[in-house]
Amino acid sequence: MIERNEAIEDRKVPALVVSGFLGSGKTTLIRHILAEATRREVRVALVSNELGALGVDRALLGEGGEAYVELEGGCVCCELSDDLILTLQNLYDSVSPDRIVVETSGVALPWDTQLNFWRDPVRNWIGDDMAIVVVNAEQLCEGRDLEGTFTDQVTSADLLILNKIDLVDEAGLALAHKRLRSIEPEAPVVTAQHGAVDVALLFPPDADQVDRTGTMPEARSHTHEQFETEIWIPPDGISAERLEAALAQPELLRAKGFVRTDQGPRLVQVVGHRIELHEIEYTPPDALQGRVVLIRRADQSHT
Repeated sequence: MIERNEAIEDRKVPALVVSGFLGSGKTTLIRHILAEATRREVRVALVSNELGALGVDRALLGEGGEAYVELEGGCVCCELSDDLILTLQNLYDSVSPDRIVVETSGVALPWDTQLNFWRDPVRNWIGDDMAIVVVNAEQLCEGRDLEGTFTDQVTSADLLILNKIDLVDEAGLALAHKRLRSIEPEAPVVTAQHGAVDVALLFPPDADQVDRTGTMPEARSHTHEQFETEIWIPPDGISAERLEAALAQPELLRAKGFVRTDQGPRLVQVVGHRIELHEIEYTPPDALQGRVVLIRRADQSHT
């Protein structure tokens, strides 16, 4: 436990909520934030909320020690809100972070997550906060899954990161901007490839300029779609062709995991129609190998 003096007790810790629809690139952005924090010797405490029970994000981000906690089994904006409060307070007591980052699942709502910062006891030390929503430029360009959860996330943003711009051409990028602005006309937008943005843009400049002694703001009206996850275990030694064919499912929103292919272990990433198999330079935990999380809308039937 860290010994605290009066100056530390009075210090407010800025908080960042990173949200975005399934496959937008949130984890890649988080990796960028953590790398910059290490370079600048800034203590960042991360709470990551992954939809699905495998914990693939932990493997991609690294163990992170006591400054990294992963919450599973629901969304931090609703079912896991009490767990979020307990986790944040434990991190504050044990790590004394300079920054707090909460990475929501791809179906969580940033505003509802931010409301938790008004609850005791974290309201006493969490300073100003921002909601960053990462948006997949290719998804916007294709006009895919832009209603419901996507819209609720985007309209809650303090800053929008239009990510994966390398996947669209100039005309596609212009179309993505136009569609994003039709949904959220006011929030500032920055573009990025692989989540590489200036970290100085992501945290409030003066964390102490916030007063949480009043009444908690009201939750905003929104839809909360239901999603379902499935763990798929492909056969060891599967070929890339068979793997891609099995994952080419029109109703599949997102898939990720580690597969032992005939060419060696691969990280599988599926977003919409895009299926990517990446070589990996490390060995994932045994519990993750040969397993892929599949995510669909709950009202979609599938075989």
